[in-house]
Amino acid sequence: MATTPADIARRFWSLPQKPEEETRRERSFIDDMIHKAHLERLLLESLSGVRTALDGGAGYGRFSIMLAKLGVKVTHLDISEGMIAKAKELASEAGVLDNISFVHAAIEEVDAFGDGRFDLVISFDAPISYTYPGHEAVIGELMRVAGKKVCFSVYSRPGLLTYLLNPLQKMKYITDEASNAPLIQWYAGQERSMREGFTPDFAYMREIAEAGLMDNPADLAAAYEKGGTPSPVSYAFMPDELRGIMERFGAKNIKLSGPGALSRCIPGEVLRNIILDEALRREFLDFCYEYDSDPHVAGMGKDNIVAIAELQRGVGL
Repeated sequence: MATTPADIARRFWSLPQKPEEETRRERSFIDDMIHKAHLERLLLESLSGVRTALDGGAGYGRFSIMLAKLGVKVTHLDISEGMIAKAKELASEAGVLDNISFVHAAIEEVDAFGDGRFDLVISFDAPISYTYPGHEAVIGELMRVAGKKVCFSVYSRPGLLTYLLNPLQKMKYITDEASNAPLIQWYAGQERSMREGFTPDFAYMREIAEAGLMDNPADLAAAYEKGGTPSPVSYAFMPDELRGIMERFGAKNIKLSGPGALSRCIPGEVLRNIILDEALRREFLDFCYEYDSDPHVAGMGKDNIVAIAELQRGVGL
């Protein structure tokens, strides 16, 4: 049987260190903090009439737990048993375990849910991008099971391209460069090697600009079949492309944003000084939300394009 994107994603996200790494990201990286704060505020502004929700690719439960605390009945779907175990632990600590149903499945596997089953369907931190070449069908299925609203974040192609000219940019977002956390130490090691011998590959950049793929899916499948744990297939969207797909499946009043667009312009020392100052952090995150919500900067979000929309039932379904 041929290797699927879900096979590759399942092995990668089932690595034993992933649940702890992901739960620490928002404390360890300023860009993650900005991204999560943006999504949280966007959801809080959009919950009128929402009683049920599906969180597709829900990970350790950052947003499924938040919604459950607000009284929403949440179905938490994730490809990794380890992530689900961590989410259950955190949901129990938060006292909302009874408000969440846990489903171990890939984001491609929502066919068991009926049309319009959930008032709100969310999928954050790009699991949709891991489903290439079936990403359009996955968006359609997520929208099929949504009754009122959807909110997605997917990899941004314009945002991704900036990494290829500045592979060190993640370093400026680290809250504590002295941390012994393995993931931060990994980035520090990357910084040393990149500073010594980085040369941009413009031909490769143009390939990504055209196709939206960081890696050849066939190469990733071959690495997987040899027993490796490659990063999942990752497809990066253009803003108008994402809008067009969602419109075909019945979305209306689509709003695009690019969390992290403002932060790209700010030096790391300044970012850290702001984010570690409790008096400044909230005001800064509020201003980021306002700036990054301007559709003109949607493509230049740090990693993701975020789309929120209402559903027009019966169109494209």
